[in-house]
Amino acid sequence: MNTKPSLRLGVAGTPEFAVPALDAIARARPISAVFTQPDRPAGRGQALHVSPVKRRALELGLTVHQPLTLKTPEAAELLRSLQLDLLVVVAYGLILPAAVLKIPTLGCINIHASLLPRWRGAAPVQRALLAGDSSTGITIMRMEAGLDTGPMLASRATQITALDTGKSLHDRLARMGADLMVETLPAIVSGSLHEEPQPEDGITYAQKINKAEARIDWTQEAVSIWRQVRAFNPWPVAETRCNGQQLRIWEAQSPHENSARVAASTGRARAGRPAPGSVLMAGAAGIEVACGKGVLRVMRLQLAGRKPLQAGDFLKGQRLDGARFE
Repeated sequence: MNTKPSLRLGVAGTPEFAVPALDAIARARPISAVFTQPDRPAGRGQALHVSPVKRRALELGLTVHQPLTLKTPEAAELLRSLQLDLLVVVAYGLILPAAVLKIPTLGCINIHASLLPRWRGAAPVQRALLAGDSSTGITIMRMEAGLDTGPMLASRATQITALDTGKSLHDRLARMGADLMVETLPAIVSGSLHEEPQPEDGITYAQKINKAEARIDWTQEAVSIWRQVRAFNPWPVAETRCNGQQLRIWEAQSPHENSARVAASTGRARAGRPAPGSVLMAGAAGIEVACGKGVLRVMRLQLAGRKPLQAGDFLKGQRLDGARFE
């Protein structure tokens, strides 16, 4: 790389999404410090959970800092003492006050998982899937006080396919963000990169995912439920209830696939007027469920306390004749 050898670089991130960026930057040049959120109790035993970024940073032999907040004078003083030239931020999860953004001499740069200004905020991957977007991508932006409002330095798009889930899209964007950051870094350091203000049109906000959103409303269109299943895989996983038990839906088939079969099922639904959530057919090929509009074919599902199973295997131990998902 053509960056200055003396560059003092910091990385701030917390979840798995930030790990590829940490790895890629560490391969490209020395990292002076890593910031991640504090260890917190998690799980049934409430054992302290170490963030994926901290775990990887320690494996790489990097210095890790875990302030509770960056809003205190002590946190600002810590950053000043590190004399960073640049701080790369990716899914850190803590607000960087305006005063902190000014401490690194070259500022703070964010890797954001959308094509800004679409899907500013906490959950751009899931929101893109829920909305049925045909594409999304990565934006490298200079951070300012507003929520993902800073000027754009680089971007890269990817198509969202019918097979994409929250996990597959998350993983692809994490790799893309890592690659694009490393490619962009020399121009950021040299000051040769053009910074483009975000357009005023097309701004949307990706609010944090609430677990309550995972509950399926079968009065919705089949295509909307299909997107919900994909967006919430692997968390929090779309769910319904059957015979009083929680039932998680891990995989469903696009309502547009096997259109003749779906049309026939829809015709049966109209003729008999089954309530939304009614199981129209259950077999090895899937479990067809009536929706407010159309039919969804469930391919992989899980009873509470059991492991996820393909529809055919699930039906070996469960009868769904006349069942209704609620």
